[in-house]
Amino acid sequence: MLKFWLKEALAKVPPNHVGKPLLKKQLGPAHWFLEGMCLKYNEKAAEKGAYVIGSCGFDSIPADMGVLCTRDKLKGTLTAVESFLKVKSGPEGSCAHDGTWKSAVYGLADQDNLRKLRKKIGYAPVPVVGAKLRSRGLVFYNQEFKEYSIRFMGSDGSVVKRSQCYLHTELQETPVQYGAYVNIGGLGSVIKLMFAGILFLLLVKLSFGRKLLTKYPEFFSAGFFTKKGPTQKQMDGTSFTMTFFGEGYSEGQDPQYGKPNVKICTEVKGPEPGYVAIPIAMVQAAVSLLEDAACLPKRGGVYSPGAAFSKTKPIDRLNKRGVEFSVISKPEL
Repeated sequence: MLKFWLKEALAKVPPNHVGKPLLKKQLGPAHWFLEGMCLKYNEKAAEKGAYVIGSCGFDSIPADMGVLCTRDKLKGTLTAVESFLKVKSGPEGSCAHDGTWKSAVYGLADQDNLRKLRKKIGYAPVPVVGAKLRSRGLVFYNQEFKEYSIRFMGSDGSVVKRSQCYLHTELQETPVQYGAYVNIGGLGSVIKLMFAGILFLLLVKLSFGRKLLTKYPEFFSAGFFTKKGPTQKQMDGTSFTMTFFGEGYSEGQDPQYGKPNVKICTEVKGPEPGYVAIPIAMVQAAVSLLEDAACLPKRGGVYSPGAAFSKTKPIDRLNKRGVEFSVISKPEL
């Protein structure tokens, strides 16, 4: 019988190691929380046959399952993927609750402790198969979309890496390199973002600065993060698209030799990510736990979505409920 063993894990918010413990209203850093739960509860969950699966919302179901969808749709061996997120808003604009803002504030302030935590966990190194994924700059012009892109600061990159590590070490599958990015628009958007980013980084390192950032999120985020969150009209007019560009090797070609000779473009699109797509993703993850129990990892533990659901059918369920996975093109290189 499938056991749900989440009460203790979700009730404990990790401490803010920059200073005093987080207040109840504050959210802990996403990476710290997710990987801290793995370190603290993985063995206990395994002993009890329980499955603790984090990141089952917008971070990181679209990214993690999108990479697996791209892999499954390519005829050959997928070795590298880059994803580009674009959030579109309607005439009412869009905004988000300041809880996400607080996560960013304390997450960036806690980077040193995150590195120490990862050393304790002792992740096995994931080998690079095929051509190494090219390194992108902090800001770059994306020819595919004709706009500028930046690295995605959420947990998608680390979650996908954890999934690929599991799939490689436990199931002997070819690991996929991954890079996550966000499309931000034209040069004006870049200038505004750089100015705001410098100010943010200066303040987040200081206790006084963090207090200012968390007390006045609307001012420091130019109105994007508020204590009230979005209105219904804003949510109705907002949607997201995550585009994946994958490359790999055709059937019969050894990925250890030569350059990639096939590529694929896939897409995940859906409604407003923070308040509409998240509950859809979470519910379908729970349904997969219940209905696809026989296809879950044989051993309980703390898993990422891609590790837990790689043999189940959450993508089929999501497609029926407004979060759609599709193949855009399969051209030869």
